[in-house]
Amino acid sequence: MDHLSFALTSDGSKTLFNEEVGEHYHSRHGALQESKHVFLNTGLRYFLEKSGIKKVKILEVGFGTGLNFLITADFCSANKIQLNYTGIEAYPLNQDIIRNTGYENYIPPDLWDSFTRQYEESQKSEVQIFTSCTLQIEHTKLLDFNSAELFDVIYYDAFAAVHQPEMWNAESLSHICKFLKPGGVFVTYAITGDLKRTMKSLGFEIEKAPGAAGKREMLRAVKLR
Repeated sequence: MDHLSFALTSDGSKTLFNEEVGEHYHSRHGALQESKHVFLNTGLRYFLEKSGIKKVKILEVGFGTGLNFLITADFCSANKIQLNYTGIEAYPLNQDIIRNTGYENYIPPDLWDSFTRQYEESQKSEVQIFTSCTLQIEHTKLLDFNSAELFDVIYYDAFAAVHQPEMWNAESLSHICKFLKPGGVFVTYAITGDLKRTMKSLGFEIEKAPGAAGKREMLRAVKLR
């Protein structure tokens, strides 16, 4: 993985730069703050407050370094919420890169130890991170993903459309949204006219939410049917 290198972001957390794609895995304005703002707070916490449930299934497109999973698992553990987490990742990072992200500084040691110890196994089958938390990383491309499960929340964390337009077209979005329950929440850091129109056509109510540092707005969408 010579095309990958670490970069320090503005909040002190690290991200990766992918030279082949030409983009960082997280915002240079702060990897940790972006993950918390976009996915945990604007996505999961919004859904939980709206639904009142204590058991949640999350599907992430673009598992990457695992940061979104780690902060989500930490939050769910602290709030006694049962978490079933599935990540889609066509190009999983190797164990050494994961261990050098520095993300152990932001979560409890037992979560970090369980995650890093079972990271490679989670790409083959579902693993138990905690008693109340499972993880499975599907080593597949988005359009090849299939599941008998329906999810409550989708974290859409693909590379930006300027670098990977195929991840943001109607075919990809339609395919992945089939796995979201009615009333479920789709959340992403991006917001464009094309994205809003596509999500509306797929039966979503869309909302412009405040963006993370460096971005004015982001998209949150609720599946109506």
